[in-house]
Amino acid sequence: MSSPSTTTATAPQGSEPVEPWNVPITKATITKVSVVCFIAWVASVYDYTLFGTLLPVIAEDFGWSTAELAAVNTYATIGVFLVSLCIGAILDRLGRKRALIVLMIGGAVASGLTGLAMGVASLVIIRSFSGFSMSEEVVNAVYLNEIYRKVKNRGLMYALVQGGWPVGALVSAGLSALLLPVIGWRWSFVVAGVLSLVVVVMATRLPESPTFAAIKEVRRRREAGDLEGAQALAAEHDLEEAAGHRGGLREVFRPGLRRHTIALALAWFANWVGIQIFSVLGTTVLVQAKGISFDNALLVLVLANGVGFVGYVFHGWIGDKIGRRLTVILGWGIGGVISLLMLVGPSEVWFIYPMYALTLFFLTGPYAALLYYMGESFPAHVRGMGTNVAHVMAPVGGITGSALLAVLLSAGVTVGVAAALTGSLFMVLSGVAMIFTRRVPDAEEA
Repeated sequence: MSSPSTTTATAPQGSEPVEPWNVPITKATITKVSVVCFIAWVASVYDYTLFGTLLPVIAEDFGWSTAELAAVNTYATIGVFLVSLCIGAILDRLGRKRALIVLMIGGAVASGLTGLAMGVASLVIIRSFSGFSMSEEVVNAVYLNEIYRKVKNRGLMYALVQGGWPVGALVSAGLSALLLPVIGWRWSFVVAGVLSLVVVVMATRLPESPTFAAIKEVRRRREAGDLEGAQALAAEHDLEEAAGHRGGLREVFRPGLRRHTIALALAWFANWVGIQIFSVLGTTVLVQAKGISFDNALLVLVLANGVGFVGYVFHGWIGDKIGRRLTVILGWGIGGVISLLMLVGPSEVWFIYPMYALTLFFLTGPYAALLYYMGESFPAHVRGMGTNVAHVMAPVGGITGSALLAVLLSAGVTVGVAAALTGSLFMVLSGVAMIFTRRVPDAEEA
């Protein structure tokens, strides 16, 4: 009996069985994986933004003050960070398909149990498990990179999938407005959990990445003493397993990858400081720094999410033309400058609306190029670990952004200047950090 790693894929009757690492990736397979990953991303963002949207309602129900509300959000974010640390190991050990299933189950648990929260401690513990679903984009970056290997406009295709972020945000806002008055905040999270479970069922029908199957087989051959066979298969799939690399956290910090890993982590950290200011706290900046009414600020956020989707598609498309690394560098640099002009420019609607929309266009749009680039920039056997090491710096950047803004405001700095020093400056710094990442030939020529 063959081991699981050598089991061949099912083949039509009368034909030779196909090994899992040689299963052809057809257009139908690409479409199926893309659709499921898109829905998974919508479900993940739906839960994430739902929590942020309903947090004031939850606080009112429990009788929390504004300070207590902020503390709960901070503690929950720390929990998300801690849970997210294990995602890389799950991807590189269990596989891309199984990782997607595990992460969405974790997201379903976090969503569903949120409705049972009885206070601060239980809510923080439950919301920590949303770190699984929020890391779904790491699975997208790794899984789709390997499924799209021979797709011509793979960056654009990935951007369309990654567009699930603004779509999920809009779905969350719309359903919250419809469901909250009818079923309350607790059952609203149950609805989010059901959506995640639907994704789990769909994901069970997806194929495993042939690249991951090849990694497992190379390791099996090496352990069996078939070094020549292991080297041949590794070369066929562009793997480094033949050189004896086993993966893990230590591997992404070896001399050949250390600078790249650190630079990517710093880029995520710095950019999420900017995201905290201009996206998460966007209404606060618009109202207090530019004098826009709260109702108008909400309208700007809705419009900006629509522009954000266009930003994903644009940066995915341009990344195929000029290279994804360069696309991210230019996008974040331009976004930092535009955000600064918005803050120092006139406080008129005709100026604020388009400048804020462009800020988010160049702040969030480059992630379509960045996430796919990350999958290309790490060797296959540490693709999950390397991508996740950088990705986990996002909540750290978010916490830091809130803390820096609070410190500056407490020191008497105006909201506009504080937003420039935290949001605009750190956007530019994130682009600078990307300059020190690896140049990947395939990515540059895509």
